[in-house]
Amino acid sequence: MESFPPGGLAVVVGASGAIGGALADAIESSGRFTDVLRLGRRTPLALDLLDEASIASAAQQVRDHSAPFRLLINASGFLHDSGRGPERSWRHLDPFSLAHNFAINAIGPALLVKHFMPLLAREGKSVFAALSARVGSIGDNRLGGWYGYRASKAALNQILHTAAIELARSHPQSICIALHPGTVESALSAPFARSGLDVQSPAVAAGRLLKVIDGLVPADSGGFMDYRGNPIVW
Repeated sequence: MESFPPGGLAVVVGASGAIGGALADAIESSGRFTDVLRLGRRTPLALDLLDEASIASAAQQVRDHSAPFRLLINASGFLHDSGRGPERSWRHLDPFSLAHNFAINAIGPALLVKHFMPLLAREGKSVFAALSARVGSIGDNRLGGWYGYRASKAALNQILHTAAIELARSHPQSICIALHPGTVESALSAPFARSGLDVQSPAVAAGRLLKVIDGLVPADSGGFMDYRGNPIVW
């Protein structure tokens, strides 16, 4: 993480998950940041994307921190749980499931933008990154299905692209980016990991994502990239 000024504060949202925990570990191991704040529903400082008050409370901890706020990665997301899974057909569309996808994958991250993005350091490099998904690309959609997940990730991409435009007005050295992590060994991907996919361990995926983040420059802000640093069509 040599592109960041030393001594800053990093925040990982979703740090109790597989990829979030690996990202937090790798950021700490880099030695570049004074502190890494781990946030999630089950972390000591709880943050629930369905509860704006918890988001605002966590942001206050960042505001009160002595170190410049340099990096936020949102590694939270919803694809399935014990009662809901991705829709294979329009016959399976359900308003509650659709709303839950949007609440976690789009509205929650939008509230992170609201409360955390204004706190980013104005001098030197700072990054607001959120894990999106290639299936959120409209131009790359050739298989159909997964309505709620696809649409909510497409909404996330638009939110981040819009926020990047606003961010550039006050923080010209800062970067807002959507990142596709690939398929990672986790509870989220386990039911859908097919033979032949490049399934990465959380540690490998975290290393690849941080390498991309380390190479970002302000001209990349508002973009949508994969874990190799290649742009993804909207």
